[in-house]
Amino acid sequence: MNEFRGNEGYLRLGVNIDHVATIRNARGGRHPDPVRAAHMAVEAGADGITAHLREDRRHISDDDIARLSVEIDRPLNLEMAATEEMLEIALRHRPHAACIVPEKREERTTEGGLDAARSHNQLKPIVARLADAGIRVSLFIEPDARQMDAAVSLGAPVVEIHTGRYCELALAGDGPGREAELGRIRDAAAYANSLGLEAHAGHGLTFETVGGVAAIPGIHELNIGHFLIGEAIFGGLDSAIRRMRAAMDAARRSRLASEG
Repeated sequence: MNEFRGNEGYLRLGVNIDHVATIRNARGGRHPDPVRAAHMAVEAGADGITAHLREDRRHISDDDIARLSVEIDRPLNLEMAATEEMLEIALRHRPHAACIVPEKREERTTEGGLDAARSHNQLKPIVARLADAGIRVSLFIEPDARQMDAAVSLGAPVVEIHTGRYCELALAGDGPGREAELGRIRDAAAYANSLGLEAHAGHGLTFETVGGVAAIPGIHELNIGHFLIGEAIFGGLDSAIRRMRAAMDAARRSRLASEG
């Protein structure tokens, strides 16, 4: 039993299964099945499942979303671009949450946060329709106060802070840059909380980088995918998720000890 689960300071883990579908699609057919991976993730301790249905269907498919919607007994977080097509799909399946992300056909993965401030007029009706359907809306944004203000203006209750730059700086061995970026994430989470927003975080997190973000008290959920699927090749998905869960809990435990 997780010692933090059910406590106010518990940090949720959402597991993104996109790249199980990437492997499947490389050859075609039904194996490996991302829905099976979602079941395994839940058994290993995932608090929710994340899946990004892209315009070009490069990994997750419409059928995957339909199956996840009915087969998984944990919240489904649908990552989606702000388009009419994706809006209609979200309204049809009504996932627990919809995280609006920027999307470019030529990118390998999401390269940065959504410019919610600049895209306000485009996003406003989409956020409203999702919210009216009872779907919890999240915006995937950079750790920037202007973007937090835009989320409030748009009526989105949740922001997911992009941690990609922090992870890239850590990988490059840039200690000062890494700490500066971690400070930006920490300040952004605190500012989001002060506005009444729930702060999540994700992108590029590994066993080595997750601790710094997990220790931030204002962050309530991490969404991690590619790294966990990659680690599953070497030691299994169950092991990778349990190790990530342990690293997250250790960071929270350390913070609580330092405070008390």
